[in-house]
Amino acid sequence: MKILAVAAHPDDETLGAGGTLALHSAQGDEVWVCILSEGVTSRHDQVELQQECAQRACATLGVRRVIFCMMPDQGLDVLPLTDLVTPIEQCIRDLEPEIVLTHFSHDANQDHRAVFNATLVATRPPSAPCVRRVMCWETPSSTEWAAPFPGSVFAPNVFVDITTTLDVKLAAMKAYADTHVSEVRPYPHPRSYEALDVYARRNGVAAGLHAAEAFMLVREIAQAGLTCGRTREP
Repeated sequence: MKILAVAAHPDDETLGAGGTLALHSAQGDEVWVCILSEGVTSRHDQVELQQECAQRACATLGVRRVIFCMMPDQGLDVLPLTDLVTPIEQCIRDLEPEIVLTHFSHDANQDHRAVFNATLVATRPPSAPCVRRVMCWETPSSTEWAAPFPGSVFAPNVFVDITTTLDVKLAAMKAYADTHVSEVRPYPHPRSYEALDVYARRNGVAAGLHAAEAFMLVREIAQAGLTCGRTREP
């Protein structure tokens, strides 16, 4: 199986789907991460250090390849949508993923919203027939701060058991403590180690698991019929 995670900033891939990416990597699946924004220039200019930390985090998760698109931090929502769609489409052509993971459409962060919209375009079935499943992850410090209106609230309907990879996710997040301005914050901030553990265990409780990551299913092409657990290859 091949999985592509499309993130707005370095650290989003770990915050939202780190345990899931580590789980699939450990199972021998090929996992790529595409990061649209450099993630820092709205705050400082240490872009190379941010990339280095992202590489270390993704290596901890077992990610095979990280693609940095180097678009402006906190500026994705003002770029033409096609500028965001093009590199995602290129990743899909190169990897041919069955599963694409990305941000929730109504996150408080506008970059996240822009990436969701671009991913939705890039994964249209006629232009991306390899993609069988598109899902949105929950990004601590953004998803839970969305407006509480109908359609704007993250309502997960897919839970991935990360009991065996929660520690790997937390270890990967430690790489982001070494950025120029640490992406890891003291508890009770949502991007603290303790809070990430709480999120995982809360999602686990919702699904009868010890620890889980939560997703919203956007689209699934069930070529092998309705199956439980690991999708069978055609």
